[in-house]
Amino acid sequence: MKHININKLFAATAMSTLLLAGCTKILDEQPRSSFTPDYFKTESGVKGGITSLYAHLRNIYGQAYYYNSCITGTDEATWAQSADGNFKDMDMSGVGQVTSTSFPPSIPWGESFSDINTASGIIENATSVGLSNALIAEAKFFRAFDYFLLVQTYGGVPLDLGSGELKFNTNPSRASKRNTVPEVYTKAIFPDLLKAVSDLPDAGRVTGGVTKTLARLYLSKAYLTYAWWLQNPNNIPTYPDVARTDPDGHNAQWYFQAAYDIATAAIDSHGSFALQPTFYDLGVGSNDRNSEVLLYADHTQQSEYYNGSSLTNGSGGAPDNFAVWMLTWNYTLIRSSKSATEWTTTVSTVQREAAQDLGRPWTRMAPTIDVIEKTFADKTNDSRYDGTFVTVYRGNWDVAGDKTSTYYNANYMPVKPNDAILTFLDSEPATPIDYAAWATKNNVGAGALPGRADFVVSPEGITRLRYPGLWKLGTYRTDNNGGLGQPNAGTTRPFNIAKLSELYFIAAEAAVKGATTTAGKSPAELINVLRARAGKWRFSNADNAIKTVDHSAEMLAATPATIDINYILAERSREYYGEGYRWYDLVRTQKWNELAATYRIGGVNITDHTPTTVTRTIQPYHYLRPIPQGQIDGMQMSDAEKKAYQNPNY
Repeated sequence: MKHININKLFAATAMSTLLLAGCTKILDEQPRSSFTPDYFKTESGVKGGITSLYAHLRNIYGQAYYYNSCITGTDEATWAQSADGNFKDMDMSGVGQVTSTSFPPSIPWGESFSDINTASGIIENATSVGLSNALIAEAKFFRAFDYFLLVQTYGGVPLDLGSGELKFNTNPSRASKRNTVPEVYTKAIFPDLLKAVSDLPDAGRVTGGVTKTLARLYLSKAYLTYAWWLQNPNNIPTYPDVARTDPDGHNAQWYFQAAYDIATAAIDSHGSFALQPTFYDLGVGSNDRNSEVLLYADHTQQSEYYNGSSLTNGSGGAPDNFAVWMLTWNYTLIRSSKSATEWTTTVSTVQREAAQDLGRPWTRMAPTIDVIEKTFADKTNDSRYDGTFVTVYRGNWDVAGDKTSTYYNANYMPVKPNDAILTFLDSEPATPIDYAAWATKNNVGAGALPGRADFVVSPEGITRLRYPGLWKLGTYRTDNNGGLGQPNAGTTRPFNIAKLSELYFIAAEAAVKGATTTAGKSPAELINVLRARAGKWRFSNADNAIKTVDHSAEMLAATPATIDINYILAERSREYYGEGYRWYDLVRTQKWNELAATYRIGGVNITDHTPTTVTRTIQPYHYLRPIPQGQIDGMQMSDAEKKAYQNPNY
């Protein structure tokens, strides 16, 4: 288990300084250990600080332990067979416990404050070095971005890092006072985002740069989240304790309306951004950095320098993008036979490969059976199941250098390279699966059906050991040179953080909460834009073949005329499954306990084929994460003050 190190919470440090590469439209990264006050008094220093704000995204997004804290314990995932305490702690099911020393929920606190301070240093010095309003707006966006992440995670957090509220602090401080949730929103997040919306350009200054559309998305989402907080329908406690009133005199309904208005304005005027034509286009690696993605933590296979980490050996730590490893089960355990008559000499027919449907298996997180059977119930019309999961594992022994033409698989039937070796079925088959005769032979507990050469697992056979992988975030590289490539390296794909599509969900959610709608933008109409897109297929991952089918009419016909919050949350999970949204969605809407209190999954052994129902204990205080104990221990405060600083019950 990883443990928390005391971070330089209020120091003016950053992981690197990055200088802008003029007209090249990319960010030129130059390592630097810290920022000093004098450095920020130069134009290159201030610009370098701006670029570091982009680089810091890698320390959070794609960081697997933070990723785990956003998904494990929700209705999207639970711990898997090889999970350690970092993953079991987050499950809320009694196998672990979230405490102030748990590593995964500590990451936003440990990473965000140095970047907030860097942003404040940029903002304070920008005018004196002649920085444009648009560049200042980039710093304001990131300061708001980090504060929004913090306030959603921990409740009220300090606005004064040692030199005054929202001031650049040049000396590490070991004293701190937490501001309230309303103060964080109204003093920091809203003003900075409003300025960002006003001053940012429609098109990014550099590839992947922040824009007016991105700022509108975060402003509308912040308004939406704060409106829920003011309304507090399920009496979830906040901390520091404060009345649920707005310092600016607005009520929850005002903020729901503002969220709707900002989101729909962005939908109507979104600059160079556009929705992708199919859901498949969103996830396929060859189409990364597409027009729907508003913000990402970037990586590249072209250079370790610009990738931020090794191209050959994954470290299992930031700034690697290694999140998808956690939801990748150990498919390399699958065995086939060399003989057509007996199961005595076996071989691994699915090798670890740097390919989008394979990659490095860690088996730390698993989707529940409910995800497969309920969230993605429609696997015929809706392309999002096929565009999210790996359900067919194909033979690739030839890519590993094995020239054997044929091996023998289920029912001793022959299989060749690229044939299906193991398939996760869409539903329970009419003929019972024969697990007893084959589960130990294939080494992963899969079974057989008459006449099929591939081993099979039905939804009810999904366990903590074996489950569909996560295709949409899978490894994608073009430098394999006909071989297995570098499957142990961190993913060199960007990790997507924000998408244009979320504006439709934000507007729909605000409308369900009472915002007055405009023509053509009712909740159902907004959601149907994405449901119609989900009905359009251009490729089937399961079949590994082109599939040109349009089921958009069926998708629209299945949309309820009146939709509620639970329906929006279900659609959000279908759209963003496994991308790190879920815990924040359930906390914002106060639906965590309602939707994630139980789940179904099989055990950790090859012979486990019977699902069990697991109950989670999710208390109201769990809706805030604990302040990292290492940070509190490092503060110069009395024991009573330290206790009062921590969120209750931790």
